[in-house]
Amino acid sequence: MEIESVRHKNLRRFLETGRSKGIMEPARMIDMIAYIDAAESFEELAVPPNFGSHALTGDRRGDFAMTLTNNWRLTFTKVDDQTIGDLNLEDYH
Repeated sequence: MEIESVRHKNLRRFLETGRSKGIMEPARMIDMIAYIDAAESFEELAVPPNFGSHALTGDRRGDFAMTLTNNWRLTFTKVDDQTIGDLNLEDYH
């Protein structure tokens, strides 16, 4: 899959340079990004081990999340079956 855009400044820097300042659990983050990159379709993100991939509800309907730590999630939108956008690192609880 392709990551079209990254909203979180430290996450963007991490993906571009490998610098992990401001990133929780950098080793897990590497695994999660590799998992997203290796997925051949959006639906494949929900196949275990899926890092808790789930659709959000309520005012976040249309967004999706994957669990990084207890409170922190990678959130994103589905652009198309091969692309995610607005990748963000957030504590939305």
